[in-house]
Amino acid sequence: MLILDDNDTRNALPFPGLIAALRAMFISGCAAPPRHHHDVQVPGEPNGTLLLMPAWLPGRYMGLKQVSVFPGNAARGLPSIFGSYLLSSAVTGELLAIIDGGELTARRTAAASALAASCLARKDASVMLMTGTGRLSANLIEAHKSVLPLRKVFVWGRDPDKAAAIARHAETLGLEAIATGDLEAAARQADLISCATLSTQPLIHGDWLKPGAHLDLVGAFKPTMRETDDRCVSRATCFVDTRAGALSEGGDVVQAIAAGVITADSIAADLAELARGDHPGRTDEGEITLFKSVGASLEDLAGAIFAFEQTNREASDEL
Repeated sequence: MLILDDNDTRNALPFPGLIAALRAMFISGCAAPPRHHHDVQVPGEPNGTLLLMPAWLPGRYMGLKQVSVFPGNAARGLPSIFGSYLLSSAVTGELLAIIDGGELTARRTAAASALAASCLARKDASVMLMTGTGRLSANLIEAHKSVLPLRKVFVWGRDPDKAAAIARHAETLGLEAIATGDLEAAARQADLISCATLSTQPLIHGDWLKPGAHLDLVGAFKPTMRETDDRCVSRATCFVDTRAGALSEGGDVVQAIAAGVITADSIAADLAELARGDHPGRTDEGEITLFKSVGASLEDLAGAIFAFEQTNREASDEL
């Protein structure tokens, strides 16, 4: 049985190959029952969340991810997200691999956003704003750089030291990186705005968006959370990773629908339709686009299979 820790998992999931694996899985599809989503009470702190996400490809692989999201961990100096992925044979049920769930989640989430951006962002997008400084932020910058000609990135977070650390990492990728405290000024310059926070109040305002901007909304995975205001949603052509997930859990979409700003029918396409070419994606250089993701077990399965097969292939090559 293969065991991949966080470093092994990171090395087994290079973004170009991972993005291609996600595109192929969104095109082909897999069995993906609804995920289990449970609030876990933490006395004196915000609730934690337990997610159980199964998926399988008949006759090939099946997998289950357990993820915990505990916002109070920030005060402990711990990551907000922990998890493990179990990959098994879908023929025998034999356990094949245990993969670090936090790293898998971070990289497949960033890869899904980059896949969407390859269809929705302007092809000449060069300036990015990364809103948030958690585990996902560095991955989102790297993933988007693999599909867009980025040259500059602003990093904003409530903790200036964390923003500076993410900016230093971005510089190692060959980007001009600036940790900023002026979110509005950065947003007004950005071709791509990526948000990965646990905010319950809008951070990005629609009047800040320049023509042609692309919004990548990764945080706000509960209906009570949001990262953008209604003006952002009303100005944008809206896309989602999956309709079922976004309409039940994506706070930016759910709250905009509740306010009457958009309807469920306002969602132009999901990621499968974009990957298959059923929807052309961006249709105008001045169009503002919005992609809301809440995660899908299909993405985890695609990433786990890619990591497993990539690791076995590299091991075989060394023999």
